[in-house]
Amino acid sequence: MGLQAILNAHSREADAPTSLVVTFPTDQPLHMDAGGVLAPLTVAYQTYGTLDAARSNAILVCHALTGDQHLANIHPVTGKPGWWSAMVGPGKPIDTDRFFVICSNVVGGCLGTTGPASLNPATGRAYGLDLPMVTIRDMVRAQAMLVDHLGIDQLFCVAGGSMGGMQVLQWAALFPTRVFAAMPIATAARHSSQNIAFHEVGRQAIMADPEWRRGRYLDEGSRPEKGLSVARMAAHITYLSDQALHAKFGRKLQDRVAPTFSFDADFQIESYLRYQGRSFVERFDANSYLYMTRAMDYFDLAADYGGSLASAFKDSRTRFCVASFTSDWLFPTTASRALVHALNAGGASVSFVEIETDKGHDAFLLDLPELIATSRGFIDAAARARGLA
Repeated sequence: MGLQAILNAHSREADAPTSLVVTFPTDQPLHMDAGGVLAPLTVAYQTYGTLDAARSNAILVCHALTGDQHLANIHPVTGKPGWWSAMVGPGKPIDTDRFFVICSNVVGGCLGTTGPASLNPATGRAYGLDLPMVTIRDMVRAQAMLVDHLGIDQLFCVAGGSMGGMQVLQWAALFPTRVFAAMPIATAARHSSQNIAFHEVGRQAIMADPEWRRGRYLDEGSRPEKGLSVARMAAHITYLSDQALHAKFGRKLQDRVAPTFSFDADFQIESYLRYQGRSFVERFDANSYLYMTRAMDYFDLAADYGGSLASAFKDSRTRFCVASFTSDWLFPTTASRALVHALNAGGASVSFVEIETDKGHDAFLLDLPELIATSRGFIDAAARARGLA
């Protein structure tokens, strides 16, 4: 896809997305943690299934850093299946024949919800870095506005992995009576210093690209493709495991029988990462990457409750299922165990599973039998407790 085609696609999806949209007027602003407000606020979202008469069967799915609202449908930009098609659909654990499933693009995203690529009504040009800094709590507040708009008082379940899992935890802490069940997967209650470090490498790669233009690249008909591509390459390594990389690529050469003794992509892993970088820039906005990685960095749920994570969930009536993966070094099982201990200390009902896999952090996106079975069992049990068929 050429530069102009990419610019056109991003502009279209940022302000006229291929999904449902609700715009909250200026008298319904989103108050941001960093100060200021977003008004009007637009939220782009998708729904699947049918809301029952009692409005009791809604499941909110929260997307990860590079995800969006296209959860279980063909993506309008890439033409590929939705990012959680393994988990969401008829007969799947999040069964769209039984549940009304909602997924919205987060604040700061680039596919229709107000973000840096959206038109700023005050200036008539893209927000760029004029958008206030976004937090996970801001994302959740905007989702709550959407849920209110849909006339839903209590969500049957909130689910998500990685940054989506952070939103799940924030939902349970911020709106405890509105979440019957919660399923945070491959996540943590705060971002580690190592994860912040990896994010900073990605941000610096973007900002070092001369085409970034101090965040004003859309106004100037440019795009920091190289910087965003490198950021994606660096991040993608953290989503995998050493075992998975070795099993898939090892030290195999790419379309050659001997090294070229150059800086060409001699190894298959190099070619793979370059492909991941190139394909990413076709569907994502660089400034959104800056904002969303920063939101994850700032996330520290215990800090909002006097340093006590257990206090965030004190006397919670929400049912939790926490899942982690043995080969996930981005959000390791130790972080999930700390979360489980805090939930227990707060008196919450919680189950926990560590799934054996070599797929790394991205395992939550895959069709893993253990994850499918765990999710199905938890949701079915919660549905029985909720009185849902």
